[in-house]
Amino acid sequence: MPRIDYFFSTISPFTYLAGTRLEEIAARHGAQIDYRPLDILALFGRTGGVPPKERHPSRNEYRAQELERGSKKTGLPLNLKPAHWPTNAAPASYAIIAAQSAGGGDMGALCYGILRACWAEEKNIAEDSVVRGCLEAAGFDPGLADSGLLSGAETYAANLEEAVNRGAFGSPFYIVAETDQRFWGHDRLDDLDRHLAGEL
Repeated sequence: MPRIDYFFSTISPFTYLAGTRLEEIAARHGAQIDYRPLDILALFGRTGGVPPKERHPSRNEYRAQELERGSKKTGLPLNLKPAHWPTNAAPASYAIIAAQSAGGGDMGALCYGILRACWAEEKNIAEDSVVRGCLEAAGFDPGLADSGLLSGAETYAANLEEAVNRGAFGSPFYIVAETDQRFWGHDRLDDLDRHLAGEL
């Protein structure tokens, strides 16, 4: 069974625009997804990237255009200036880590629910009530928001180190474990699909 190591940030708009297409691709090819949320700002700092607020205006203008186009192409509503962004991505990330360990729910729905809360629903994903609501909606015990905080923090930090060591530098970033083929961005999901089909 192929394994897709999925490095991502819970506050990334481009990750939000991926929707649940990764899960659809994985199901089609019988692939396993290993969800690895990480600190995107720390990843930028370690791999030569720059946070949006520090980028040249021309880059941020292009980013905004890309997000608008992405929203139209995917049909996913997106607020370019959400009320609660940037925010602390750690609580939602810890919940994802705990949910993956516990099992019993829909990981794709959980990740998408958290991202949608930020980019389409004007919710603060750093708030416990928002995280608990996303967990419950995806079929997980909402109490996972309060458990495993230490191990969540350790895994969150380890995910960053692994991302750096394996060549990831943005979000969403997909690595097929067996082939070390890397795909950056929601707009590379078709390439990932074709790779798993043996076409690329």
